[in-house]
Amino acid sequence: MVELRKRKTPPPAPVRPAKKASAPKGKKAANEKTVVEQATEVVTEAAAVVTEAVTDAVETAKEAVADATNGESKPAAAAALSTGAPKVGDTIDLTNFGGEIETHDGKKTTLAKLVEESKGGVVLFTYPKASTPGCTTQVCLFRDSYAPLTATGFSIFGLSNDSPKANTTFKTKQNLPYSLLCDPSQTLISAIGLKKAPKGTTRGVFVVNKEGKVLASEPGSPAGTHKVVQNLVAGSGDVKSDDIKAAETAAEVADTAAKVDSNEA
Repeated sequence: MVELRKRKTPPPAPVRPAKKASAPKGKKAANEKTVVEQATEVVTEAAAVVTEAVTDAVETAKEAVADATNGESKPAAAAALSTGAPKVGDTIDLTNFGGEIETHDGKKTTLAKLVEESKGGVVLFTYPKASTPGCTTQVCLFRDSYAPLTATGFSIFGLSNDSPKANTTFKTKQNLPYSLLCDPSQTLISAIGLKKAPKGTTRGVFVVNKEGKVLASEPGSPAGTHKVVQNLVAGSGDVKSDDIKAAETAAEVADTAAKVDSNEA
C-alpha cells in the first residue's frame, strides 16, 4: 500500500506597497516646482497687474485730454462718430430706429418708446464698461444733477453693451435714479454712431427731442458728456439759475473726487 504524503502549504506571497498616484502629465505639484518656475509665475501675475494699471492710466489720461478740449474742437469730435450717424439738427424716424434694447431690470424697449414716454425727449449717454473708474464718474455726474437736468422734461438713460446683471449691480451700487439700458448686440449704439470696433462702445452723448430732432450727438469724456446736456438744459431758459449752479457744483465735486481717487490709486 502506497502512503500519501501531505504537501506543505506554501508561504503567502509578499504584499507589494501601493504605488503613489502620479501627478497629471504636464502639471507638477506645488512642492515639486522649481524655484525658477515659481518665480516665473510670480512675475507673470505681477506683469498682468501692471498691464491693467497702465491701461487704466492711459484711459484716464485720454479722458482728461478730451475733457480739457471739450467744446473747443467740435469738428474733431464729430469725425469720431461712425459714418451715417445722425447729426445735430437732423430729424430721424424713430420707428424701429436702433432696434430693441433692454433695461437693466429685463424690460424690453426701444428708443421710440422711451421718447414717447418722456415729457421732452431722451438723453442717452454711452459708457464703455459698467463699474470702471471713468464710467463710475460719468454716471455719478448725471446722478448728482439729475433733478435740474430733467427739469425741462428730458428722460436720462445710461447706455452700454453690458449685461442686465452687470448694469443692475452698477445701478444699485451707485444708487442711480435713472435706468441703465443694455444693448449687447449694439444695435442702438451703432445707430447713434458710438460703436467702437470690433465690439466696444465709445463714450459719448446723444439727445433727441419728442419730434425726433437730434439736439446733441458727439463722443466725449465723463465730464464732457455731462456738460453737453447741462448746456442744453441751461440754453432752454426753463431752468432756474439756482438749479444750474447746483448742477455745476455737483459736477465740480464729482470731478475733484475722481482726481483724488486717481492720485491715490
